[in-house]
Amino acid sequence: MAVDTQGLEIKLIRRSTGMELDLEPLQGLWTAEQYLRLTDHTRYLVEFTGGRIEVLPMPTQKHQLILAYLYRAFWAFLQTGGGIVLFAALRVQVRADKFREPDLLLLRDANDVRAQDRYWLGADLLVEVVSPDDPARDTVEKVADYAEAGIPEYWIVNPLDNTITVLTLSGNAYATHGVFRRGDTATSRLLAGFAVSVDAVFDAR
Repeated sequence: MAVDTQGLEIKLIRRSTGMELDLEPLQGLWTAEQYLRLTDHTRYLVEFTGGRIEVLPMPTQKHQLILAYLYRAFWAFLQTGGGIVLFAALRVQVRADKFREPDLLLLRDANDVRAQDRYWLGADLLVEVVSPDDPARDTVEKVADYAEAGIPEYWIVNPLDNTITVLTLSGNAYATHGVFRRGDTATSRLLAGFAVSVDAVFDAR
């Protein structure tokens, strides 16, 4: 879920003071701390890779309904085990020069030291809902990123073809636990007993 910043005006505007700062010339020069400070003071979803920032598009209603359904399902499942699930915007550090903002972030232990207040240092499970502007971002690029970060399980929820792909980490790469379609029940390898109806996810209201 991302937009190409080429040709996109990236500006920091403080209307109260009349200040307007063009951020585009800084692409490739951002430090991680500058990125963190910027995103501390914006409502936009912004990701960071190797000195470049990328502004993500506003989610659609369908995206948010799917996300809300999955959040409630994971939340209910984790109540007895003491885990935590949160939703965007919350940053996850992939490595020192890369931060992502997944749609859902989950830890089986709410006291896990990776759950830092400003950003998480990892997660047990991440969920991305694919949007049509750049499907490869969630289905290709973030597969590599989250494997690099050592995320044990990654759910790709794709409204474009009504599939839920559940990937589990095997060594340094992901293996496919399952590709679930309408009529199926999507399951987790990491969370024994967790399951959701694919139809219910994509028909969420």
